Amino acid sequence: MGKIKKIRRIKDDFTKEDPWRVFRIMSEFVDGFEVLSRVGKAVSMFGGSRISAGHKYYKLAEETAYLLAKAGFAVITGSGPGIMEAGNKGAQRANGLSIGLNIQIPTEQKANKYVGTLLDFHYFFVRKVMFVKYAKAFVIMPGGYGTLDELFESLNLIQTERIGKFPVILMGKKYWKGMLNWLGDTVLTNKTISKGDLDIFTVTDDPKEVVRLIKKFYEKKS
Repeated sequence: MGKIKKIRRIKDDFTKEDPWRVFRIMSEFVDGFEVLSRVGKAVSMFGGSRISAGHKYYKLAEETAYLLAKAGFAVITGSGPGIMEAGNKGAQRANGLSIGLNIQIPTEQKANKYVGTLLDFHYFFVRKVMFVKYAKAFVIMPGGYGTLDELFESLNLIQTERIGKFPVILMGKKYWKGMLNWLGDTVLTNKTISKGDLDIFTVTDDPKEVVRLIKKFYEKKS
């Protein structure tokens, strides 16, 4: 009898907790929409948090963000260290909008000092919506699981036409070479994607080319 009461008590607590969680999710969407809807054209930049300030990819990210900001784009990152810091630093150096979407995780990620506008999120999926909804393009720098997650989710959304096509640009040809070979030699060969799916993204190591590709894409659409 005691066990039954314990199970019921846990169940009662669970059903009371979940409806209230919906309001927290709603509040994160409202806050995000309210702030980011006023930003204008923006580019979301992703990359590894473990890449140090002296690394060539950090410098590449900073220069790319600098040129994007000079071209009138706000730069949105995950607000943390590494490539995210580099992106915010480049945008700030160009006196552009430097935005950070921070995530509350057990490692207590803190926003880097180059973030100008900061939003905090508890839920990864809400944060992901913000990255996509208000970005004119994605710039994907070398990174780990989180970066790969953002990359493949964006490719999948475009492939399935859940969102309109927009520029997805990978930077760091040497870093991505193995993955790109695998996509062509294994995934495409086994017909689990089509040849056109490999055209959803572009690869470059040139920051100026990133800006040119994004501008060219929207010039064609206008």
